[in-house]
Amino acid sequence: MITLRTADVASLSGYSVQQIRQLESRGVIPAAAREDNGYRRYSDVHVSALSAYRDLAFAVGPVAARSVMTELPRLDPREAIALLTGKVTEVDEHRRQVVAARSMLLSIQSEAETAGEHGRETTDESMTITELAEAVGVRASTLRYWESEGLTTPLRVGSGARTARLYRFGAIRDARITAALRSGGYGIHEIREALAVVRGLGDTSSMLAALDDRLDDLALRGAAVLRAGGVLAGTIGGGHP
Repeated sequence: MITLRTADVASLSGYSVQQIRQLESRGVIPAAAREDNGYRRYSDVHVSALSAYRDLAFAVGPVAARSVMTELPRLDPREAIALLTGKVTEVDEHRRQVVAARSMLLSIQSEAETAGEHGRETTDESMTITELAEAVGVRASTLRYWESEGLTTPLRVGSGARTARLYRFGAIRDARITAALRSGGYGIHEIREALAVVRGLGDTSSMLAALDDRLDDLALRGAAVLRAGGVLAGTIGGGHP
């Protein structure tokens, strides 16, 4: 086994000497052996652990990565495998959500183009809040929240206590776009800005491009999880890498 100084590990891993010591103190990498003079003595095992941690931190965030690295040595093989495969599943589930959001936006874009070909910007379609909630897969209370945030603007029909919301073409489109982008991981502020573009230009291409960028990023994160898993799988049942 190769013996390395802290500075050697820093050079090989890309982490600073201080970061390496902090990660060691947190149990992210195994404790270094100590020489008689008190200096730390590392090995290629520590470099591999740091590589796995870097990939996990990129893929699922540093907090989750630290949790995996500290928990894994204490788990039995079945639990350890479940922990690692769970991280792959998390990234893939996010990818599935973005793919679904992209598919929905393409459908909305196609419908808008069809309406334009027929020389009309709106249709006679209308829905109640209950019907729309069912159509986009959310609760009625969620639609009311989106309305309070300016994401949808239904008509009000009736008067007094009998007032009801009626969603026409534009409000239905906005609700569907909001649902798609929320499932793709976008926040309210981002969706509000995206809807402003759609309302002003009738264009969803910028949102599609953003989702494509997110898919590219998720592909990189998925590859990072697999790389980390390849390193860590060899440690299952045997402590730290």
